[in-house]
Order: sequence, then structure tokens, then C-alpha cells
Amino acid sequence: MTSRSVSAAAAGTWLLGDRTVNRIGFGAMRLTGSAAFHEGTPRDRRQSIAVLRRAVELGVNHIDTAAFYFSRLRSANELINSALAPYADDLVIVTKVGPARDASGDWADSARPDQLRGQVEENLRQLGRDHLDVVNLRIMGQDSISEHFGALAELRDAGLVRDLGISSARLEHLAQAQAIAPVVCVQNRYGIDMPEGEAMLRACAAHGIAFVPFFSIAGGGREAGAVRPEHDEVRAVARVHGVSPAQIRLAWILRQGTHVLAIPGTGDPDHLVDNVAAGGLRLTDEEFQLLGSIGRSAP
Repeated sequence: MTSRSVSAAAAGTWLLGDRTVNRIGFGAMRLTGSAAFHEGTPRDRRQSIAVLRRAVELGVNHIDTAAFYFSRLRSANELINSALAPYADDLVIVTKVGPARDASGDWADSARPDQLRGQVEENLRQLGRDHLDVVNLRIMGQDSISEHFGALAELRDAGLVRDLGISSARLEHLAQAQAIAPVVCVQNRYGIDMPEGEAMLRACAAHGIAFVPFFSIAGGGREAGAVRPEHDEVRAVARVHGVSPAQIRLAWILRQGTHVLAIPGTGDPDHLVDNVAAGGLRLTDEEFQLLGSIGRSAP
């Protein structure tokens, strides 16, 4: 497959709130540097801007970001603003609030409910917008999110936010949030070798909610990237299709259901094309089952 024939539309679409998005999106965290946050070397700004513009050219219309995605010299929101404003009508930018970092990059106490408006406004300023398409509440270990989600629901009613979601959530968190306002997406860690997200995957399918897994490629590497030795099964399937293991991981994620939206992130233009191309891969039933057996005990 040539880069000219690659399109995010090949993965199909999903209605995120009332906006149609292609199921292959883009995560902005890795735009800021060779490692997340203040570690590693800041990325070349021109290359990061070029990657964002190329993503949109390839049909990506769902971008995930946050005001706390910044490293030395680089801010994901600022890069998005510089690269893509004025924004296309079909572009959906999803942000998240809850975690907090000070100006030097050190992590601070997570936001109280009364501080979430300030975090929403910071995202608005950085992105140059008067409303946010979707805001996810990143849950920071609390048992109840009702007060925090209620504060975001008030901002939704005020017109600062269009739709709401939750991140790093348990099933009880989803129930708490749904009792307050509609939930359009759940962002949780999930992948071939991370089966702990399957209960939420199924719950989202039952409720017609988008499930947006993160670290699907990185796996245990998390913010640092894919540092694990790759599984033999993933490498074998990748050889059959003539693609990279990362593409196989994305294809497997997308096959979990039409409600699953992938948001792989990269600052490398070649990796971007590979990630988007994964939306056009079709695994056989046998391959899907083989990959799904990784990290899962037999019944």
C-alpha cells in the first residue's frame, strides 16, 4: 500500500457525540519530545507541525491532546493550534483535565472540582477556541467522581464544552458519570497484552459509548514507548501481512468492535502513515484469536 492510497476512512467511522469521526485518530502526546513530558529531547517543531498536517491530509479527524502534554520547549496544544488553525469543521479535538503540572513540568496535586474550569479555559487558550469538542475527566485514583464530573457538566451546560468523557475509569465511575450527564467516550489502557480493560470495552459497547484505548502500541512501555520484546505471535502475524508489529496491534484493537477508536501517537511522519494504514488491515479469525490469547489465561 502506497502512502497515496492510505486513508483513515478505511477503518470506518463512529459517531462521537454528534460528530462523525474516522476510527483511526491521532494522539498528540508524543509530538512534544522523544519521550513524554520533560524527559528526552524536544522534537523538531517543524516536523511536529508537518506530522499534524499530514495526519489531517490522511483523513484523521479525531485528535487527542491535553494542556499537560508539554515538554521542554514544546506544547502539544500550541503545536496543534499552529498547525491546524483555523480548524476544519469536521475536526474533533478531544482534551482531558484532572492532572496538573507546574510551569517547570513537575506534577502537582490533581485538580479539585472547583479548579476544573481553569483547566478547561487553559485548553481553550492554548488551542485558540471558544469551546472544546470533548473533555475527558482523567480519574486520579478517587472512588467517587460525581463532584468532579458534575463540575464538568456545568461547563457543558455553559457552552464551554460540547461533550464529556472519562479516562482511567472503572465501571462504577462510568455509572456515576452517566447519572449526571451523557458520556460519549471512555479512555482506558488496553491492548493485546493488557487484558484488564476488557470489562470496560464490553460495557461501552453495551451503552453505545466510544472506547478509546491508550498505550495500545507501547504496551508496558507506557509513556516511554514500546520497550518490551515483541511477542512471537505478533511478529509472526506481522510477517504474514508484510507490516510492522505496531500495525498488527492497531488492527487487533480496531477489530474489538465498531465502537473502538484508536489514537496512536507519533512524531515521525513515516510511522504516522503506517499507523493510519493499519486501519485498512483485516486479520483472519484465526489471527485475531491467536493474538487475543496473549496474556490471557485459559478458562
